[in-house]
Amino acid sequence: MTIVRNIAGRFASRVDDAARLWLPRPAPTERELSAIRTVAACALIAFPVAPLALAAVLPLSLALPVGAGLVGALTLVGGLAAVGLAGREAQPLPPAETPVAPAARAYDLFSGLVTLHDLRGSVTSVHGRDAAGFLAWMRDPTGRGFIEQIHVSDRIAFLRAIDAIRLGADAETVELRLERGSMTEGGAQLLHMRCELAAIVEGGALSAILVQSRDISAEVALKADAASKAAAAESANDAKTRFLAAVSHELRTPLNAILGFSDILSGEYFGRLENDRQREYVALINQSGAHLLSVVNTMLDMSKIEAGRYELIAEPFVVADAVSACEAMLGLQAEAKGVKLASRVMRGVGEVHADRRAVQQILINLVGNAIKFTDAGGIVTVDAEIVGADLRLTVSDTGIGIPAEKLASLGQAFMQVENEYTRKYEGTGLGLALVKGLVALHGGRFEISSRPREGTAIRISLPLDGSGIRDADHLADADSVADFPPRLKSQAGSTSLNPATDASGVEKGGAADGEAYAKTA
Repeated sequence: MTIVRNIAGRFASRVDDAARLWLPRPAPTERELSAIRTVAACALIAFPVAPLALAAVLPLSLALPVGAGLVGALTLVGGLAAVGLAGREAQPLPPAETPVAPAARAYDLFSGLVTLHDLRGSVTSVHGRDAAGFLAWMRDPTGRGFIEQIHVSDRIAFLRAIDAIRLGADAETVELRLERGSMTEGGAQLLHMRCELAAIVEGGALSAILVQSRDISAEVALKADAASKAAAAESANDAKTRFLAAVSHELRTPLNAILGFSDILSGEYFGRLENDRQREYVALINQSGAHLLSVVNTMLDMSKIEAGRYELIAEPFVVADAVSACEAMLGLQAEAKGVKLASRVMRGVGEVHADRRAVQQILINLVGNAIKFTDAGGIVTVDAEIVGADLRLTVSDTGIGIPAEKLASLGQAFMQVENEYTRKYEGTGLGLALVKGLVALHGGRFEISSRPREGTAIRISLPLDGSGIRDADHLADADSVADFPPRLKSQAGSTSLNPATDASGVEKGGAADGEAYAKTA
């Protein structure tokens, strides 16, 4: 039964489409369509029956054409008579009194192309403020014309939307492509359209479907362009990361040789150098190589953090030992510049569960920057204390400070506050970027405050029990929407660093003129 109903429905739809093309009026009434369907059904039955009946009295070669011609003539006459009788019985009202006219006038005010569809999806009337522009290049959309102009791969989506309306949905939206029959110079063969379907209910039953179609070709082009640029930016970022990693690895091998041989020469293991100038040059080679190796190591660590491949090895260690090691490593540098380096570890500060190498690197970068930007006679202090469940490390100095307008850019990789012609301090702009990344990987907080010509204080807070590291690992394993490692997002006067909280770190306060701590030694 289902197959029979489907065949009958398709037959009726084809007959209706042919009737709309044949009848002089653009929209025949339902009574006229019903009469034509009846005549067409009778003709379908009569075509095989009439020749067989005539074959009983006439030769078969003559019975077939005579029977087909007779049935065709009777069908044409019957169709005309049925349409005439149906039109006489319908007694349509004058156009001024038709209740559909006000709605049709309202549809003409809608933007885009507005089409009214029957329950089979065929177009019964065309309206819309921009209908003339669409009809200039479209074929006649009435009947099945609209569906036949939809790209073949998009027709299913449109028919599904029609079916959803028939099943009770109030509205549906579908994006599709229309094939342009006549293309203008420079025009596209396919026009992207957004069709919004709405049900028209009369007397509690669905009577028609309203479709408003708008041209969204410009919107689709913008989306494609944005996707292309996003892919190009992602590819460029990946290439930059791979480049940094490759360059870092290629530089470290010759640098190790330079440092090793310069140490041998400066130690005069294979004979004394002839004069002090040679000793000075060897010392400069060793110092420059050590500085370049430090920069290369920082670049490599930054590339690992950005690629999410920096692995933390958490272990308990004594905080005082890490502070003392940092003080011992940078004490000579501070003494050579005439800066006093001091440390204060408060009572009760014992062990912390964290990556010792990362914490050591955080302290070295912060203290090295503080020494670099503090003039002779200044003081750099490292404080360690327990605040709640966190270890707070504070590195303060009496240096030049940071300009307030530069705070938002702090922590961006390779960011130099001064340009290459005016800056007075060496550095690559990776110091604070690396510190922020390591603090974020520990689930800690970062705060910085500064006053003009009075100095800067940077505070690092790390969970004592290492819970921040476990939370970050959990977010990464769960494929959370949070970035891992966390992105260093800058805001006006503040920078968020904690992957687990909304306000994990803040940069605030004024600063003096000079280079910010975005540079590293």
